[in-house]
Amino acid sequence: MTYDTGVDTVAWLLDADPAIRWQAMRDLTDASPAEIAAERARVPREGLGAAILAAQHADGAWRRSTGSTWLPTLFTLQLLRATGADPADPAVASAIARLDGTLGWDNRSGYWELGPLEPGVNPYFAGEVEPCINGGVLALGAYFGRPTKSLVQRLLGDQLADGGWNCEAPPSTCSSFHTTICVLEGLLDYERAVGGAPEIAAARRRGEEYLLERRLFRRRSTGEVVDPAFLELAFPPRYRYDVLRALDYFRGSGSQADPRMSEAVSRVESKRRADGRWQLERAHAEALAVPIGESPGDPSRWNTLRALRVVASVRP
Repeated sequence: MTYDTGVDTVAWLLDADPAIRWQAMRDLTDASPAEIAAERARVPREGLGAAILAAQHADGAWRRSTGSTWLPTLFTLQLLRATGADPADPAVASAIARLDGTLGWDNRSGYWELGPLEPGVNPYFAGEVEPCINGGVLALGAYFGRPTKSLVQRLLGDQLADGGWNCEAPPSTCSSFHTTICVLEGLLDYERAVGGAPEIAAARRRGEEYLLERRLFRRRSTGEVVDPAFLELAFPPRYRYDVLRALDYFRGSGSQADPRMSEAVSRVESKRRADGRWQLERAHAEALAVPIGESPGDPSRWNTLRALRVVASVRP
C-alpha cells in the first residue's frame, strides 16, 4: 500500500530551506534528477548550509563562545551532513580541507580535545577512542571524502558480544542504543564511500539485530520501554538515540521492512498532527555553532521530512 504523504504537507516541506527542499524533492516527489541537483547546489550558498560554512573559524573548527572545541565541531559538521550538502562543492570541500589540514585529536593532557595537527595528535578523521564519537567521525569522513580504514578496524574490534557497541566498555559488557546507532551510521556511510566488505556487512547485521531484537526501543529481557526519551522525536540527535533516527538508518541502508520495526513505525505515525506534520519534541542543539531554526513544540520540517520518508519506505 502506498503511504499517503499528504499534498499540503509536502508543499510545506518544499516551501523551506534548500537543505530540506532538495531532500523532499528527491524522496517525496517525482522531480527530475536535474531539478533535484539544482536545488541541492543551493545548500552551501543559502540558508542553514551557508550559515554553517560561514561559522567555521580560520583553523577549521566550529566554536561556541565558551566550552570545548570538539563538541561544536563534531556536531555542527554532523548538521552539515544532514543538510545533504554536496561534498564536491568547492565551498564544502574547502571547509573540510581546512579542518583536515590543521586540527586533530589531542590527548597529551589526559583528555581529548582538538588541537593543532602535529606529532602526537591524531588526524581529525582518524578519530579518538570512544566508539560513539568515532562512529560520528567515521560517518563524517566517509561522507566528506575522508574515509578512514583504520577507524573502521578499531570500531569492528570494539563490537560487543551482544552485537552492539558501548562507550563504557570495558568495564561494561552490554551495548548501548546510543553508541550502537552512531557506529551503524558510520559503517554504513563508509560502505557507501568505498564499497561493501564482508566483515563490515556482518558487523552491521549484528548491530542491526541488536536493535531489532529489542523492537528498537524495548528491553529484550522484560519488554519494557528502555527509556521514554527513545520515543521522543529529536533533531538534531547529537549522539542520542531515538526510534526515528533508527528507522531513518534502516531506510537509508536499504533494509527490507522487518516485522520487529512495526511498533516503532506505529509510534512515529501516531505522532502525526491533524495538519499532517510532526513536531520537534526534543532538540539536542546545545553544542551547535549555529541555530537550527526550530524549537521543541514547534511543527518541525526536519522531523516531518524524516518521518514521511520512513513510514513510506520501512513500514512492514
